[in-house]
Amino acid sequence: MKIKIKDLGEFQLKPGSTLKDLIPEIKKISKELPVGFKYNDTYIDWHYTFNENISDNLELEPIFPSDKEALVFLRHTASHVLAQAVKELFPEAKLGIGPPTEEGFYYDIYYERPFNEEDLKKIEKKVKEIIKKNLSLERREISKEEAKALFKNLEEDFKLELIDEMPDSKVSIYSQGNFVDLCKGPHLLSTGEVKAIKLLSVAGAYWRGDEKNPMLWRIYGTAFFSKEELKAYLDRLEEIKKRDHRKLGKELELFTIEEDIGPGLVIWLPKGAILRSIIENFWKEVHLQRGYQLVYTPHIALRDLWKVSGHLDFYAENMFPPMELENRVYQLKPMNCPFHIYVYNQKRRSYREFPIRYCELGTVYRFERSGVLHGLLRVRGFTQDDAHIFCREDQLEEELIKVLDLVIYFLKVFGFSEYKIFLSTRPEKFVGSPEIWDKAENALKKALEDKGLEYEIDPGEGVFYGPKIDLKIKDVLGRFWQCSTIQVDFNIPERFDIVYIGEDNRFYRPIMIHRALLGSLERFLGVLIENYAGAFPFWIAPVQIKVLTITDRNINYGENVVKILKKEGFRVEADFRNEKLNYKIRMAQKEKVPYMIILGDKEESDQVISVRTRKGEIINNLKLEDFISKIKIENQPEYLLNELS
Repeated sequence: MKIKIKDLGEFQLKPGSTLKDLIPEIKKISKELPVGFKYNDTYIDWHYTFNENISDNLELEPIFPSDKEALVFLRHTASHVLAQAVKELFPEAKLGIGPPTEEGFYYDIYYERPFNEEDLKKIEKKVKEIIKKNLSLERREISKEEAKALFKNLEEDFKLELIDEMPDSKVSIYSQGNFVDLCKGPHLLSTGEVKAIKLLSVAGAYWRGDEKNPMLWRIYGTAFFSKEELKAYLDRLEEIKKRDHRKLGKELELFTIEEDIGPGLVIWLPKGAILRSIIENFWKEVHLQRGYQLVYTPHIALRDLWKVSGHLDFYAENMFPPMELENRVYQLKPMNCPFHIYVYNQKRRSYREFPIRYCELGTVYRFERSGVLHGLLRVRGFTQDDAHIFCREDQLEEELIKVLDLVIYFLKVFGFSEYKIFLSTRPEKFVGSPEIWDKAENALKKALEDKGLEYEIDPGEGVFYGPKIDLKIKDVLGRFWQCSTIQVDFNIPERFDIVYIGEDNRFYRPIMIHRALLGSLERFLGVLIENYAGAFPFWIAPVQIKVLTITDRNINYGENVVKILKKEGFRVEADFRNEKLNYKIRMAQKEKVPYMIILGDKEESDQVISVRTRKGEIINNLKLEDFISKIKIENQPEYLLNELS
């Protein structure tokens, strides 16, 4: 049987034997051994067996340790090593699933109590012992009946449940030493090939994500092919911890989420409210300049509205429960779009009025499970920077291009110049006809291509009423965050039967574009906090300048400087306390204030100021008016935009 391996040549393999039999030959022609292979987008490891029925044109693509995809093999093997270690230390534990992930791997394990830090240390020690033993991995295909007997004997109830749901008559298992697991693969040749591994944390996770099922303990870890890569990753994790918006939100007094009020419900503290209001005011100003009309809508509506819109049929699990008042049923709004339909319907519309653009900073409520709530990034009440554009079909492409331009402008203003674009297509559950969906998807594709923007298809990830473009922004740590979204909707206008009068006096249906540039203010601000580690650009910093006096003698001069700066429109705080100057500077730096003005006898005598930046740069003997001229430039929203260009 002939096997082709890309760039390595053709090899003869006996039917029924594993790819491992080719290793001696491959070693003769390649300095480096692949960790595995890819065939038709499927990963195949050395343990795989081909039968006689394979095509003569079969060609495998080798995956080497330097390839990113090699981490799939490494981390999957690492998860099995973790499971083996847990079973050796805690024989009563029962195994769930243990996949590789983008950042590492995890294994869901049932045990009578949560694993603690001490357990984690013991497990990691055992993991390293198993790696040192360099146990060979073996793959076998067995019948479902054999698999059931095997895992019943091992008392692995979760594995039995998985076997029952598998459609094929045969399943694959992998073993290493005394350990065996139900698994499709792929894996490395042996445990010794896991060169650098670290267990990171433990969290609760319901079996299969269903809160009706038992709670398992998810042990997270990561693995790399070198200790240097692992160290770099762990250093990055430390930086992420420092930038955690929940930690900084508390330290900088930006927001709070209180259990007594309710999980996922954000209270904006004074400094956070200032930050948010600056962004909101800028958002409104830009939208009004671009031809949008501002609207406000209620937080609640009759349940019947959500029947017409389709939300009750396709989105009910994400909505808060209904409430009955005066024999009528109401529901908190999960989206703003139906309200904007009623704004549109306030009068008869003519083709001459289009496009009509409504915008709203609209607060919506969605029932996120408590297990997925995460600071500002996953909440239950949030404000979307929402807009809906009603246009004619001949205007659709131009409007989509304008929206794309506006999205990119906003992201760059806030310092985000790198992003990935995804086109999300029709999901399994949808309203409208496939033909309408195809039309909407093609409109989005054409707009992206006309703008020359690269994008990836994200199959089946559209919303129930239409396809969408998602922009994921890249932060300073290289993480991508979902924020901006643009959706084309032929369906909701039809469900609400909205029309306009065309040039020929006949009725036509407008097209609706849904779009959010920042996504939600909560999520965007969470990303913004972490991206800047709380050291915001000058124009959005809640406190821009702190005036520090060296002695009580300088308070009058300090008050005059504060008064002038406030009159110029800057956000200023004074620290005239009878404390040492170094202490005041440390406090201001901890609060991440962009500029500190330091005033002592010399400054007062010469009628100048000394300026210290939060980075520690010092400028002495500066005239106040010169400082104001400088920071007026920095106080412009487009300052970062100019810096990026």
